[in-house]
Amino acid sequence: MKTIIKVEELKQMLEKDEQIVLIDVRFDLSDPAYGEKAYHNGHLPGAVLLDMDEDLSGTIQQHGGAHPLPNIEKFTKTLGKIGVDTKTTVVIYDQSNDMFASRLWWMLDAIGHEKVFMLDGGLEAWVNAGYSLETEIPQPLTKEYIAKQAFAPIVSIERMKEKIRKDEAILIDSRARERYLGKIEPRYHKAGHIPGAKNYFWKDVFSTEGTWKTAEELKDHFATLPKEKEIIVSCGSGVSACPNILALKLAGFNNITLYPGGYSDWISYDDNPVQTKDENDG
Repeated sequence: MKTIIKVEELKQMLEKDEQIVLIDVRFDLSDPAYGEKAYHNGHLPGAVLLDMDEDLSGTIQQHGGAHPLPNIEKFTKTLGKIGVDTKTTVVIYDQSNDMFASRLWWMLDAIGHEKVFMLDGGLEAWVNAGYSLETEIPQPLTKEYIAKQAFAPIVSIERMKEKIRKDEAILIDSRARERYLGKIEPRYHKAGHIPGAKNYFWKDVFSTEGTWKTAEELKDHFATLPKEKEIIVSCGSGVSACPNILALKLAGFNNITLYPGGYSDWISYDDNPVQTKDENDG
């Protein structure tokens, strides 16, 4: 089923389907209050707000990364509060094409939600098409959300180590190349990447115009990855990995797993080594 939709497609869906819930997930890692402020300043008509830290993440602990997945019961309760059940069509948008919409897309897909879409270009595309925003806060009727499964497929740090050691999987690091190579590290205490990881920067799944690349373009982008092996996708903390997961699916890959803890989980164990050399060709 199609996942990425254009503004005009969303307009048509809104005119036909009363079971649509629009979700605004705008966020800024350097300014956690940004999303709520932006939402109150103007959002797509009828859209509800979910917050990356409060709603799409669990409690930070010693291990597990900087944005651990929330408890499944907490997440399904959150969905119910905004009027989402398993039959609801969900459309997610960000400011443009950022990582947060993909994080929520992955979370819904990972619990078996069938009808979930993302707006290509996000709020900016909506505004650029000449459509208006509103500041009214909707009051959705609470529903009960019963998940088909817990978040899956995901991999623990122990299982990931085993799979990489046995050459059963390929590990992707979705962060910017400078961070992958350890030249800069703005968020964590140790620079570099998990040994063996190949670098596929998450923003490279978008065209120069900022829209999602086509399936054919994404096939070319991931052409050197073998489809017969499991692809484990990581990043800093399980957020920017999600655009890569969707892009891999659009490119025809099926055996894709998220390492939700990412690099921030990896370096929370003092004995885990880090690498700074380029391993894309090795």
